[in-house]
Amino acid sequence: MQKIALAHVVDGYNNSIGQMSRLYNGPEYEFYEPFIKSNAYFLDINAFKPGTLNYDGEFFGNVPMMYDLNKDLVVVLLYNGFSKYSLVNPKVQNFELFNHHFVYVPADSGSNSSAIDAGFYEEIYSGKLQVLVKWSKSIQTTSNLNTIESYFTVAKKHYFLKKGGSYYSTGSQGSFLDILKDKKKELQQYLKANKIKFKDNPEKAMYMMAAQYDQLSK
Repeated sequence: MQKIALAHVVDGYNNSIGQMSRLYNGPEYEFYEPFIKSNAYFLDINAFKPGTLNYDGEFFGNVPMMYDLNKDLVVVLLYNGFSKYSLVNPKVQNFELFNHHFVYVPADSGSNSSAIDAGFYEEIYSGKLQVLVKWSKSIQTTSNLNTIESYFTVAKKHYFLKKGGSYYSTGSQGSFLDILKDKKKELQQYLKANKIKFKDNPEKAMYMMAAQYDQLSK
């Protein structure tokens, strides 16, 4: 109840200061050309929907936003309700949209920072280990006789595991377990005992393995 009351107070404050709010700080955002088929946005939802975020050291709730996967930008509506702009990525500590939690990872994070690019990542587990998902889309162009068509690709997902301050690219049960080789045997037994199949639900499997690894490492 205390958190809910605080959220209402913060929302009221942000509404009262309007354009002076620290949230309204970023470059103008332009939508893509209408001839490009499909869209660039998270979960293919081409509309502003309410989300929450921590931006420039402040919490903002019930913010109309979209997440552009092609440009890796959080797009929000200006206080006037129709102007749109993109937030400055390094100032976005985290945001939540459609019950998915995203964090910003800076370029210099970890001793093995070359394994991961700066940007927004969905955080599906956070403890001693951290499991991240990078969502992305891109624009492709095809030509057929005298016709040229452009379209956004289906969203792709790339997985990363952070251990001991370093990020590792992963995407299979084998590679995930190799990173956690000090508990590999115990994790294999855990997967088998709980009938967890990586190929059926990679994100659930990685979450369960990371949580179990942290339990075993206590």
